[in-house]
Amino acid sequence: MGSQEVTDWQGKHVTVAGLGVSGIPAAKVLHGLGAVVTVVNDGDDERSRAQAAELEALGITVRLGDGATLPEGTELIVTAPGWKPDKPLFAAAAAADVPVWGDVELAWRLRGPDAAPWLAVTGTNGKTTTVQMLASILKAAGLRTAAVGNIGVSLLDAVLGEERYDVLAVELSSYQLHWAPSLRAHSAAVLNLAPDHLDWHGSMEAYAADKGRIYEGNRVACVYNLADKATEDLVREADVEEGCRAVGFTLGTPGPSQLGVVEGILVDRAFVENRQKNAQELAEVSDVNPPAPHNVANALAAAALARAFGVPAAAVRDGLRAFTPDAHRIAHVADVDGVAYVDDSKATNTHAAEASLAAYESIVWIAGGLAKGATFDELVAKSAKRLRGVVLIGADRALIREALVRHAPEVPVVDLDRTDTGAMLAAVREARGLAREGDTVLLAPACASMDMFANYNKRGDAFAEAVRELGASA
Repeated sequence: MGSQEVTDWQGKHVTVAGLGVSGIPAAKVLHGLGAVVTVVNDGDDERSRAQAAELEALGITVRLGDGATLPEGTELIVTAPGWKPDKPLFAAAAAADVPVWGDVELAWRLRGPDAAPWLAVTGTNGKTTTVQMLASILKAAGLRTAAVGNIGVSLLDAVLGEERYDVLAVELSSYQLHWAPSLRAHSAAVLNLAPDHLDWHGSMEAYAADKGRIYEGNRVACVYNLADKATEDLVREADVEEGCRAVGFTLGTPGPSQLGVVEGILVDRAFVENRQKNAQELAEVSDVNPPAPHNVANALAAAALARAFGVPAAAVRDGLRAFTPDAHRIAHVADVDGVAYVDDSKATNTHAAEASLAAYESIVWIAGGLAKGATFDELVAKSAKRLRGVVLIGADRALIREALVRHAPEVPVVDLDRTDTGAMLAAVREARGLAREGDTVLLAPACASMDMFANYNKRGDAFAEAVRELGASA
């Protein structure tokens, strides 16, 4: 089943692994194309049964509670991105020489001959923001586009829907890239690489290799982060089309074939005539919202991809100005008694928290939750000089406390041993007690939220609510 050979799906036996946000649309699309679709799913709960009933009404077979065995006659598996590669189903597929595609691979294979090119973004942190910035810049250039993939419009809808796009801004996770062997982007960026999802990939090397797949077959530019050598290594290893260039981004002064920052201005020395001597001003750092260092890096990566697609400099500025970040991403909630309160609940790993902490000079840090196997020594050591105080919450807070004892023993720490709904209000009150005028109280937990909250959004909402309550009583 090579790149475009599957034009006739009629009667093809396809197994879709996993219900959920990618499995259900994939099953419906394949069924609509005439394939004989069987959905297998590990879970057999109330939600799964409701989803199964919806698919069975269309004539799709669903097997709940049985995600391990390969249905007889299967010619192709389309898997949800979250399914681990070591699942028995995939071992059975390999033994039977049955190919495995992810939802991204399926979308890539189903595009029409005049389909919109993809500008693709991956990385441990910053993917969603960068893709949204990119879509905003492309729109400012008058192009028909959408932010798709891991966010926004589903990729299958984007390639099969009525709407015609000029170009797509595509967010891809390492999971999705693992299952997308034939994807070939116009240009792509790897923003950064830090240990994450290692339980899924098995090792840092395997995780990096999956991220690096995004560069395979790029036509115009492989965009990498000068501050993160691992991203440049992935470019070196990639097999790209002739003429494709490596383009770096940096928060410092850019060299030729790079984008960077000079005296508060984002400049391009990659997509200009005579890049040895010339630079093109794109936007001011103040056009980036918020202008925190890691977010300026996101803006430079988005600008590089847009410029690779031929977007004029003015559209970069206009697109960045028009962009508003999603909630819970380094969002300023309020000032109370001269102290700023900032919600970065989305900082669910140490790499994201480190970027967040680097944005402020004097911080009372609210941290903790589920560590997912992370260690905190490097984060604490790098951020120690910025910490006025720390308030710890959540199941794995002891891990952070131990790192603080080792690397920031003089910083006062409040350890909150409670997980009830009032815990966040208590944390914010404790933080207020530690903060002085001019400080920032920063929720950047460096951990997942599921020990106390349904998700990071709910955690951020609880923080904002607590800050409002604080302000009302101030």
